[in-house]
Amino acid sequence: MESKKAVALQYEKQSDLAPRVVAKGAGAVADAIIRIAKESQVSVYENQELADALMKLEVDHVIPRELYAVVAEVLAFVYRVSGKEKLE
Repeated sequence: MESKKAVALQYEKQSDLAPRVVAKGAGAVADAIIRIAKESQVSVYENQELADALMKLEVDHVIPRELYAVVAEVLAFVYRVSGKEKLE
């Protein structure tokens, strides 16, 4: 059985940069990332294929262009569940 993976992204709307990886890990580290996100009232979106792709990136690197569309879907989800209608 494959262990759970988690990747935390940060996106600053004022920046020209794409979202970047700020934390990643598997197993106990993934559990800690998810726990901290929930404690901080940060939305958690589950997508194993996306997590696998993001795990290949180094921490503090922006996501590659080929992941823009799927990450945009994640950001749209986060804005919907947080009560914000659109990216500003």
